[in-house]
Amino acid sequence: MAEELVIRVTAMPTDLNPYGGVFGGWLMSQLALGAGSLASRRGKGKAVVVAATDFTFPGVMAVGDELTVHAEIVARGRTSLTIVARGEGRERNGEGVTEVARGQFKFVLLADDGRPRAIDTVE
Repeated sequence: MAEELVIRVTAMPTDLNPYGGVFGGWLMSQLALGAGSLASRRGKGKAVVVAATDFTFPGVMAVGDELTVHAEIVARGRTSLTIVARGEGRERNGEGVTEVARGQFKFVLLADDGRPRAIDTVE
């Protein structure tokens, strides 16, 4: 499958760490939200994260920069989807783009009763 745009958001002052840069935890949460959106759309229902691994933060963002998150399904299990999410920061006053975060998430699809369900209906 191809990478899909799942989130675009601006980093605000509340998203900064004590050193004035965008907090890595905020970046991780945005990647998780984007990956979860893709899992729910492709799985056509509830999808819960059961693992989050392989995070890297190769670049930095400043307040006001725009974060764009792309996600891609890279593996499928019987009841799970593994998704890689990648975040790029675009400088506020220009067109410069830098990869700022990357991580991998595993989601399990759930039926209405809260139990894992097969992914045979996933696109």
